[in-house]
Amino acid sequence: MTIQVGDRLPDVQLTLATPEGPVPVKSGDYFAGKRVALFAVPGAYTPPCSAKHLPSYVEQAAELKAKGIDEIVATSVNDAFVMGAWNKDQGSEDITMLADGNGEFAKSLGLEMDGSKFGMGQRSQRYSMIVNDGVVEQLNVEAPGEYQASSAETLLGQL
Repeated sequence: MTIQVGDRLPDVQLTLATPEGPVPVKSGDYFAGKRVALFAVPGAYTPPCSAKHLPSYVEQAAELKAKGIDEIVATSVNDAFVMGAWNKDQGSEDITMLADGNGEFAKSLGLEMDGSKFGMGQRSQRYSMIVNDGVVEQLNVEAPGEYQASSAETLLGQL
């Protein structure tokens, strides 16, 4: 079952990508006590993710924070090293990378997808959400192959 507005995020293991290296975190602890703009991509460095998705959050970071967002978090079914490199190459200090290396977070949200026909295995769907103290306030799930509903501009319009 897919997570819904009003639901609490499941408490699963994620890995925070930091300049010092990977840091394990539990999602329940990580999202507690703050309002987060969270977006997920099927894969770091994939064309739409690098050309549109991540850049929209980099460009709109100040506006999101001005509207009450404490942190902007990206997640993907990639390891923390890939997520960290992606942020260093194309992101910014305004974006926090949380690696969902085993896809447990995506699966627990009901937002996993099978990318096997593209050689990608199990991945996350493309989505965005506003999470307030661990509870989903807004949720925007993209149709397969689409990119609009999960953009930073969409979230800005919902704040």
